[in-house]
Amino acid sequence: MIFLPFEINSGAVNMQKDADLLENAIKNKVSEPIFRLYGWSPACVSLGRNQKSDFLDESFLKFNNIDVVRRLTGGRALLHDNEITYSYVCPVSGLNHGENVTESYKEISQIFIDKFKQLGIELEFGGKPARGHFDYCMLVSTGADLCCNGKKLIGSAQCRKEGYILQHGSILYDYDRELIEKIFNESVDTSSVTCVKEISPLISKTDIIELFVTKY
Repeated sequence: MIFLPFEINSGAVNMQKDADLLENAIKNKVSEPIFRLYGWSPACVSLGRNQKSDFLDESFLKFNNIDVVRRLTGGRALLHDNEITYSYVCPVSGLNHGENVTESYKEISQIFIDKFKQLGIELEFGGKPARGHFDYCMLVSTGADLCCNGKKLIGSAQCRKEGYILQHGSILYDYDRELIEKIFNESVDTSSVTCVKEISPLISKTDIIELFVTKY
């Protein structure tokens, strides 16, 4: 696996880098998976590829120095702030079940299950099914999301192009519940969402990043 070191960029740069990784993999017929970790500055709301943006208060976001970008991938919006984000690019044929969307999510996400065990954090697939419509991604769980004790910790999204997969997602280190509720105008159910700082306060972002420095 090709590992790209952690770096912090604006939302626009981060999304462009993910798009470039996918395009370059297709162009050069890269067979080895590419794994990237990154952060965001300033904080940024990313919208799913086909998600409407009418719920956002642009003046509020501007006042709080929060950018907005649109992802290549589907799904619902996220606030990228106190988190670590990952992206993973690979050929569909490089996975055991690459043709099956749900199974490919699980196969890629197994990386995090294995690595987080080294920190004493047990992750599992699933979470509480959503009731009603939510714009904030972390309030919506599927069978392919990664949870700790039934609470969603890592939310991921995927797109496919010319036989390649781009999957990227948010590892929630900490979150500002009040800010999220103001941005998305919906209540954050703390019984369905968690973060690393809540699970194990002594684990730092550096601890998580260093898990992936050595070849998986």
